[in-house]
Amino acid sequence: MRLNEIKDKHGARKERVRIGRGIGSGVGKTGGRGGKGQTARSGVAIGGFEGGQMPLHRRLPKRGFNKWQRKDYNEVNLGQLQKAVDDKRIDAGKPIDVAALVEAGIVRRPKDGLRLLGSGEISAKVSVTVNHASASAKAAVEKAGGTITVIERKVLPADEAKRAKTAAKKNKGAAAKPAAGNEG
Repeated sequence: MRLNEIKDKHGARKERVRIGRGIGSGVGKTGGRGGKGQTARSGVAIGGFEGGQMPLHRRLPKRGFNKWQRKDYNEVNLGQLQKAVDDKRIDAGKPIDVAALVEAGIVRRPKDGLRLLGSGEISAKVSVTVNHASASAKAAVEKAGGTITVIERKVLPADEAKRAKTAAKKNKGAAAKPAAGNEG
């Protein structure tokens, strides 16, 4: 075999169809675009156009709201935690956090943190570190003799100053308004 004898397999390379090159090509004249009209031209932006009728995406009401940069937490119930302790997948003596739950196979990935919910029973004395815990979950863990540490969100000093400034403005505006019935 020589370099000049190397070829692609038959059909591996296919030349593109050159449209608009005469009747004999099979895609001449209108070039596969049909006849006249908006779609025969370049720059077509029909999208949801329904021939002048009010399009579906404008007929349906806008509902709801998607929060920007929404946090996605793993949600774990007390029952799941107790089952993992019973199955010896988690050591109740060690602190439990997202990393421990991932290692135990209770949650698949860390996501943005952990939220503990109060469904189910817990009897093990556990120390849990979470981003959020429901009131019933806190009560149940503390009743069993365990502790819950809630990770506080960090607030930057600049943001804290902004909040204080806004609150002061609101208080000042409320104090400046006279009472409704005391006009003489």
